[in-house]
Amino acid sequence: MGKLKKMAVGVLCASMLLGCVGCGDSKETAGETIVLRILENDTAKKEGYLDALLEAFNAEYKDKGIQAVDANMDEYTDLAANGPYGYGPDVIYQANDKLMTYAEDKHILPIDVESLDCYSVTPEAAWEAFKINIDGTTYTCGIPVNIQEPMLFYRLDMMPEDWESNWDKDGNKVADFFENWNDLYAYSKYLRDTDTSANGDSQYGFMSSLNNLYLNGEFLFSYGAYVFGSNDDGTLNAADIGLSAGDAAKGLMAMKQMASLMNEGCIDDTIIMKRYEKLADGSYFCVVSTPDTYSLFIEKLALAYEAEGLSAKEAEEKAKENLMMIELPGKLPADGDLTKSSDAMTEDDWIDTVVMGGVNGYGISSYTKYKDACMEFVNFATSYEMIQTRMNTLGIAPTRSDVAEASGGVTDMIFESLSEGRIYLMPSIKAVDQIWVPAQSLMGDIAKDPYREAAGELGKYVTIGQLEEAIEKVDQDIYDAIFTLKD
Repeated sequence: MGKLKKMAVGVLCASMLLGCVGCGDSKETAGETIVLRILENDTAKKEGYLDALLEAFNAEYKDKGIQAVDANMDEYTDLAANGPYGYGPDVIYQANDKLMTYAEDKHILPIDVESLDCYSVTPEAAWEAFKINIDGTTYTCGIPVNIQEPMLFYRLDMMPEDWESNWDKDGNKVADFFENWNDLYAYSKYLRDTDTSANGDSQYGFMSSLNNLYLNGEFLFSYGAYVFGSNDDGTLNAADIGLSAGDAAKGLMAMKQMASLMNEGCIDDTIIMKRYEKLADGSYFCVVSTPDTYSLFIEKLALAYEAEGLSAKEAEEKAKENLMMIELPGKLPADGDLTKSSDAMTEDDWIDTVVMGGVNGYGISSYTKYKDACMEFVNFATSYEMIQTRMNTLGIAPTRSDVAEASGGVTDMIFESLSEGRIYLMPSIKAVDQIWVPAQSLMGDIAKDPYREAAGELGKYVTIGQLEEAIEKVDQDIYDAIFTLKD
């Protein structure tokens, strides 16, 4: 692999523009082996991708004096806290909102993206997620790797035998409960009503930890909500907070209805933690997760098949045959009422599902001593071969169009949804850090309402008015956290 053009000039200028200060001498001394600390996500480490990446890079750069190692840090290590003291990684893999939060505070370097091999084969929408405007000049501070949106995972061998006759009214060979939320509610209710287990806890339909805004943003964004508005120049306006905008309260009412068909694990992270094993053992019909967790579902499902007597190879093959990953149902009821039969609904009664999404990628720490070597690493890590390996290992939806075309399917589908406005990308500004706790606290509390009522208590969110008041307070809490309560 050849040296990157304009690398030294681009990175040096970028660091000067943002006034970054590195940890120690930034010169890369000839004759010494440069050691880069790489922080990847936990799934990439667990599934062996990071080891494969480091091994391949180190073999390629053995004679060039560069070595990459695992940073041995938690994937959510705080670069802002650790970087200035020399404890942070040199290269960090994260979602666009987190990387750009770091970039806004000058913890991540802007880079010359046109020098990267992946530049011309990565859609502009992916680069946009890593752009920042400083004093009227736009810089790019991340290198896209994969695009994320909540996906629906289910087992083909758990489909109801009568789905074509009873759950495909339009005869298009796609089950109605994968096309609209009212039928997903209806099928989930059917499974709960026909659960004959002793404790009534072995047969659930749609399952999700509803306290998670990212995985359940459709209950807000489909109904006109947004995170931040825009200024006249197109930049985000953190003072304009719109989670309560439009008919967001109706979406939250729909979420409460869906919560009533789950269990109390929907209030917190319980379902997220159990989704792999519960899908594998058949307790959950379908669950929400992101494409990069595909390998974890395969792993658990293969183990379940092994327990039934298949060999390891047969079990893995069967798992890959039966694990399906699709987008969430594309239609929600405009009035937020999931309990209505879809038979009685017309085209005007539906709205398009809009989910929250993001772009994961690499950033280079402002505190690294080895900026040029980091550029070499990210160029290698985003090469065709390594992105293909990452996709094959983890099941990601790659942002490299050439890898996506060779694999077919999921990535094109996600980018099409993005271009058509069905994915709301996480805002790439620091203020986004303040949205998660208030929004997720409310969503978890709303999800708890059916269990309050089942216990004979009064519900807190019975009317649309109560939901409107609650989500408006979340907007105010976020505003206060950004502006009023900041240091």
